[in-house]
Amino acid sequence: MKDLIKRLTQVSSPSGRETEIRNTILEELKGYIDGYEIDKLGNLIVWKKGKSGEKLLLDAHMDEIGVIATYIDDKGFIRIEGIGGISPYNLLGSTISFSNIMGVVGVEGETLEELSRNIKDLNFDKIFVDIGCKDRESSEKLVPPGTFGVYYSPFIDLGERLVSKAMDDRIGCAIIIEVLRRAKPYHDLYATFSVQEEMGLVGASTVAFNIKPNMAIAVDVTSHSDTPKGNKRMSLNLGGGPAIKIKDSASISDRRVVEKLRSLAEKNNIPYQIEILLRGGTNAAALQTTGEGIISGTLSIPTRYVHSPHEMIDLRDVENAIKLLILLSEEEEVLI
Repeated sequence: MKDLIKRLTQVSSPSGRETEIRNTILEELKGYIDGYEIDKLGNLIVWKKGKSGEKLLLDAHMDEIGVIATYIDDKGFIRIEGIGGISPYNLLGSTISFSNIMGVVGVEGETLEELSRNIKDLNFDKIFVDIGCKDRESSEKLVPPGTFGVYYSPFIDLGERLVSKAMDDRIGCAIIIEVLRRAKPYHDLYATFSVQEEMGLVGASTVAFNIKPNMAIAVDVTSHSDTPKGNKRMSLNLGGGPAIKIKDSASISDRRVVEKLRSLAEKNNIPYQIEILLRGGTNAAALQTTGEGIISGTLSIPTRYVHSPHEMIDLRDVENAIKLLILLSEEEEVLI
């Protein structure tokens, strides 16, 4: 499982440029699915046939946050804009990979006072990327404006805890891949690996239209509250089990999805947590409103340092999410 997570997270595929991660996922699923298609937006849709005639859809977005080069000055320094919810504070001092051209993020400041002021009120106007070139011409040959970039950071194995860029949401992709590999579904099992979630749930807004599933579950990361001074209005701990979402700022999970997941977890002694996310949302919000409407919810993996170069998850939460979703796909009862 660790090797799969490492392979997926180390692929560089920001929103709008998902070809490489899509190809990687397809390679991982060879021999485990009954068919697949790629729709006009670039979403990957795969399926594994069951017996009941009902359709269960699992969705994870395969894009990651990133940056795009917007301008290069006379000395070869690159100005950037964010792709998705990327903070200049997380970027500061990080390494960016532009198609394997590496650069370091710096901040303007002609004096110590100006530098301190800029760091205090940091924004994209005050940061730049240094790829080691001396002038505009040499920089443009390597990273012309319009080039996409992502964090460059290693996969770190801390035992039960794993750290990497792009856990959001390659960990959801890894969970669904493992469900497809291990499950012998009673229901038709569909999986969608969707594009451009970080840009506003773009892929998920269309991906389920032709499937018309009986139930859809988005698998994504969520926040945490178990670090020093963690959010006192939430209770989500790494290692406490996958989180069954009640609501976030974009959607409310269908009560029937919540009750089904809770019942399965309790009957099978699978630890779980309840999630009420204060900010943010998942593809469930788009899935809910597809076509005539889809009964939808979210299963989340608590994650520290989301949208940073070093997102941390607990492998036990991942394995328990896999177990729960396999049980859901194999249970010989109606989905809803």
